[in-house]
Amino acid sequence: MQTGQRKSRALKPLGRLTPYVMRYRGMVAGALFSLALAAITSLALPLAVRRMIDHGFTQSDGTFINSYFVMLMIMAVVLAIASAMRYFFVITLGERIVSDLRHDVFAHVTRLSPSFFDVNQSGEILSRLTADTTQIKSAVGATASVALRNLILCLGAMGMMIVTSPKLSSLALGAIPLIVFPLVAFGRSVRKRSRAAQDTLADASAFASETIAATRTLQAFGGEDLAAQRYGSAVETAYGAARAAIRSRALLTGIAITLIFGSVVAVLWVGAHSVLAGTLSAGTLGQFLLYSVIAAGSLGALSEVWGELSQAAGATERLSELLDEVPAIRRPASPIELPVPALGKVEFDDVHFAYPSRPERSALHGLDFEVRPGETVAIVGPSGAGKTTVFSLLLRFYDPLQGAVKVDGVDARQVDPEALRKRLAIVPQDVTIFAASIHDNIAFGRPDATREEVRAAAIAAQADEFVHRLEQGYDTVVGERGIMLSGGQRQRIAIARAILKNAPILLLDEATSALDAESETLVQKALDRLMSGRTTLIIAHRLATVLKADRILVLDQGRVVEEGTHESLIRHGGIYAKLAKLQFDAGAEALLAAAK
Repeated sequence: MQTGQRKSRALKPLGRLTPYVMRYRGMVAGALFSLALAAITSLALPLAVRRMIDHGFTQSDGTFINSYFVMLMIMAVVLAIASAMRYFFVITLGERIVSDLRHDVFAHVTRLSPSFFDVNQSGEILSRLTADTTQIKSAVGATASVALRNLILCLGAMGMMIVTSPKLSSLALGAIPLIVFPLVAFGRSVRKRSRAAQDTLADASAFASETIAATRTLQAFGGEDLAAQRYGSAVETAYGAARAAIRSRALLTGIAITLIFGSVVAVLWVGAHSVLAGTLSAGTLGQFLLYSVIAAGSLGALSEVWGELSQAAGATERLSELLDEVPAIRRPASPIELPVPALGKVEFDDVHFAYPSRPERSALHGLDFEVRPGETVAIVGPSGAGKTTVFSLLLRFYDPLQGAVKVDGVDARQVDPEALRKRLAIVPQDVTIFAASIHDNIAFGRPDATREEVRAAAIAAQADEFVHRLEQGYDTVVGERGIMLSGGQRQRIAIARAILKNAPILLLDEATSALDAESETLVQKALDRLMSGRTTLIIAHRLATVLKADRILVLDQGRVVEEGTHESLIRHGGIYAKLAKLQFDAGAEALLAAAK
């Protein structure tokens, strides 16, 4: 999906919207009926004008003229009703289709594998969900109906032109190829340039989204001017691309209108001479002239909406790319059921892995270990040793290139990912808190949980006390990313979320690394309660958090290089002993310095 790698599809992108349109056949039928009624009413007007000129004026029949004006008034009312119906049906249909499209794209994106998000910016994806769908809404609603209305009028008017005067029609219709060819040729150019404009605008939106999310860091480092300059440059690039698309549309419109109305003037000149020669009545010429103006006006309008539809085609193409993305992690055709009741056993069997975004750099090299049910195992090692990768493979965010990751004796690749993840609960270092209530944040993994169940989990996580101090308690909305909560409070919300999920396997990723002493004590109490009776894997840089582990695995270069208890590894004098000496000695020196 990366810019520069996109290719135009042979199938017209707007064709992807057909299934969405066909979901609402009743609304489509209403729109088509009102369009046809409005078009037929408009096409009947020149007939009335011709009869009024040829009979009413020539015979000075006031009664005849009055009756025709009454009929014209009735036609105007019918046209007004048909136009109102058309507006209601097509605009409602556009809103409905875009709502469905947004839902489907968002639902699909949330199921894409993390490898997709490793190489695509969230802000760019958001731009497709908002700006591109808005473009499509305009096309499916107003633009498409205007295009269809003008197409009906154009074809109807051409047919009536032939009926009215075959001679004049042959002259007028002969110019059609000269008009249609620029429409098609420039339409392709408009679509290409519109796609470029949408891509550059999406890049600008992605940068804005990332920058706004990091406002505090931006201001702390005084980067406001640099960010504004970079965003301004991106916006200017988007403006340049949009201007190129507008230039193509303007040229397309100018050429089409010149050709269309030039042909009308030429035909009118020939018709005027036919009236003088007595081979054509004035009313017939008037009728033909009105039909030719309707046909010409419809073609001119089509030239304008063609550009808008081309823009919508570019937007649909970008959304189709999202819908066509295939998740790297998928449910097996015949998934194997995990044992019931759950055992809580974890195995890594000769696992080799490299991230898709960095295939040349291996993260794990033949990793082998086993965690028994109910055991607490800590995973330590220097940065880049592969600790976080272990959790990513366990959660099946990625699949190993070689070897197998097993949960309760079953290869994770043979299990439905949703069933696998129900057996796992994670308390991450960087806690994700949503801009919702505390209740909803704790119940995120179990949205059907009652208030009593949520509160019980919060009590177990040492969170109930601070929640009750908030003005609205569990109904307090905590702001984007939980900005209203402290680090320790966010961590305890995450622990309550894991407690409520009640999974047999617990993953702790540096759950206390960023906390002060008081918060760490409260969080550690909550973790001790959470770990009770569960298989627990702990990733830790701070070795003081793993002293109670049943076993410690020391990773280096994607392999287990040491294994044992804290005491045995200290005696061994390897990597763990060096890490422990650095941390514990530094801690002792800090305490001595504070005492002085």
